[in-house]
Amino acid sequence: MSEVKSSMVHQTARVAAICLSIFGTAALLSACGTDKDIDITKLGMETDPPEMLYNQGLANIKAGNLAEAGRKFDAVDRQNPFSDWSQKALVMSTFVKYRQNNYSEAIATGNRYMTLYPSTKDSAYVQYLIGLSNWRQIASVTQDQKFSTRTIEAMTKVVKNYPKSEYVEDAQAKIRYARDQLAGKEMQVGRYYLERKEYLAAIQRFRVVVEQYSNTNQIEEALARLVEAYYAMGVVEEAQTAAAVLGHNYPDSKWYKDSYDLLKKGGVSPNESKESWISKAGKKLFGSDT
Repeated sequence: MSEVKSSMVHQTARVAAICLSIFGTAALLSACGTDKDIDITKLGMETDPPEMLYNQGLANIKAGNLAEAGRKFDAVDRQNPFSDWSQKALVMSTFVKYRQNNYSEAIATGNRYMTLYPSTKDSAYVQYLIGLSNWRQIASVTQDQKFSTRTIEAMTKVVKNYPKSEYVEDAQAKIRYARDQLAGKEMQVGRYYLERKEYLAAIQRFRVVVEQYSNTNQIEEALARLVEAYYAMGVVEEAQTAAAVLGHNYPDSKWYKDSYDLLKKGGVSPNESKESWISKAGKKLFGSDT
């Protein structure tokens, strides 16, 4: 009887062990299949030390695998925030996102770096990448110019905060380009109003160019358009002044020739009124005694 009882206990224990094994494994598989936070393909990455992940990221850049490189650098930052390795990984993550044309992500990552580490040896480079990421998104003058404004803001920080960095010269070039775009946008809208004979609205746009964007490639046309708009309104004195300032500073410009011819047809010629806002702007912007 004792042997039968012992055998039954043994069988019961064996069945219990089998059931535990089956249901335990099933539960584990169920968890892996339903928990969206678990990705067995990333379990190795989650346990790799930051130095290894960082070096793997560099190796992937060298191999041209930018997407994988980005994952490695992001993993370093995610697993070891505020560490030295995280600091280095944020620089490379910003670079990789820029190279992948993921400009909004590059800007976000770069801004995070600049918030945390504004004065490191890599800060100028990261700020420059932020500027480039905005510059790459500048649209034609027929479209919104928000990225021109953002480029100027970002690149101005490079110039002012890191004046001795190697990125200053190109940052200044990008600022000039962005300013040309902003001036071009004003000209595009001004011409729209001029074509519709809405002269006051047109003059307002051309005036912005003269007063705020004199060092752009739009200034000659802006002065010529002021001649055209003022003359069409019958405000001849202002038209003559705009032509005089244009001729004094750009005597060989085709825009000056057109302005001169327009006034000549009306029996007048360029003549500067010292009281005109255009004359005062000319003195301030061109540094002359026109």
